[in-house]
Amino acid sequence: MLEIEYTLKDIDNVAKQVLKHATSKSFLFKAEMGAGKTTLIKALVNALGCDDAVSSPTFSLVNEYQTKTDTIYHFDLYRVEDEDELYDFGIEEYLNSNAYLFIEWPELAKNLIETYNCITISIKNDTCRVLKMTLN
Repeated sequence: MLEIEYTLKDIDNVAKQVLKHATSKSFLFKAEMGAGKTTLIKALVNALGCDDAVSSPTFSLVNEYQTKTDTIYHFDLYRVEDEDELYDFGIEEYLNSNAYLFIEWPELAKNLIETYNCITISIKNDTCRVLKMTLN
């Protein structure tokens, strides 16, 4: 398990640590609204070598980013109501793509992924967060 207490100025280093300790390309993000899931994902996308503008795919469900060597899919499943909706938008193709998968609000999808890094972000105070990464 990886545990890091950090502030926004440390986010790039945190992203590098997360990638260094990862055991798969799938990452499930758990945190309350406003805790910084998308902010961390932006730092992870940048650490992987992509300079695209990263935003939460709240309405599109998935955003795609490209590095020189990898594809990254960023999901926001907050509005998805059941597993059938995941299949309707083709979740299986994404999961079988060998791309990086960053999934916010992953509760409905976690049973579909064999191996993943689970990242939980807790709010310590207005400027400080605590990240815990476990491997599943």
